[in-house]
Amino acid sequence: MTAATSRIAEPAPPNDWARALAAELAAPYFADLCAFVATERAAGVVFPPEDKVYAAFERTPLERVKVVILGQDPYHGPGQAHGLALSVEPGTAAPPTLANMLKELSTDLGCKIPDNGCLLPWAEQGVLLLNTVLTVRAGEPNSHRGKGWERFTDAVIRTVSAKEQPVVFALWGGPARKKKALIDADRHAVLEGVHPSPLAAFAGFFGSRPFSRINERLVAFGHAPIDWQLPDLGVPSTRRVRPR
Repeated sequence: MTAATSRIAEPAPPNDWARALAAELAAPYFADLCAFVATERAAGVVFPPEDKVYAAFERTPLERVKVVILGQDPYHGPGQAHGLALSVEPGTAAPPTLANMLKELSTDLGCKIPDNGCLLPWAEQGVLLLNTVLTVRAGEPNSHRGKGWERFTDAVIRTVSAKEQPVVFALWGGPARKKKALIDADRHAVLEGVHPSPLAAFAGFFGSRPFSRINERLVAFGHAPIDWQLPDLGVPSTRRVRPR
C-alpha cells in the first residue's frame, strides 16, 4: 500500500493476514474502497468503528484458522457490530439471527444460552467470523455492498482455502453458499445449510446440528473441537436491537 493510500485507508489487517493479502492491499480497487469508506465516515456514522473493522483477523490469525463462518454485512445499529460476523458487543441483546444460532446450539450440544451475544471466545479458538462486506452505513443495511469489500473477502476465502491444513467452511444461506466455488472442497469440508435468520431458520436451520457437525469434521481432520459454550459476562443487555 502506498503512503498516499494509507492516509485514507481503514487500518490494515494485522499479523500474517497482512502478508498473505499484500497484493490485495496494494491493488487499485482497494485504494478506491478505502477512499469510499473514508468519505462515508466523514459524512456520517459507519459501523463497525474504524479500529474494529479487522477484529476478526486480529482475533483469528491465518495460521490458526480451522473454521470459517460467513456472514454478509455488519449489523447497522449502535453497539452491535464489532468486526466479528454475527456477533454483537457485550451489553447488546442478541439480534434474532444470532438468537436463533444460540437456540440451535442449545438443542445441538446442550449449551446454556448466555447472557450476551459476543462470539469472541469462538474467534479465539480459530473460528474466523467473516462478513463478506466489512462496513455499513448506520441504519442502512447493504449500503456498502458492491464497493470492493466482496473482492477483498473473496481473496480472504481463497487464502484460507490455500492453507495446507484442512478447514471447515460453514456456508449458511444462498449468498454464503455461492462462495463454495472459491474453496477447494477436495481438501476442506464445506458444510452448506439454511441461514439462521428469522425468515429461514424454521425452513431447515433448526435441527440441522451445524455445531456438532463442524466439530465432527474438525476431529476427523485431527483438530481439537470448538468449545461452543459462551460464558455469561454479567453485563445487562441494555441496548435494544433492530430486527434482523
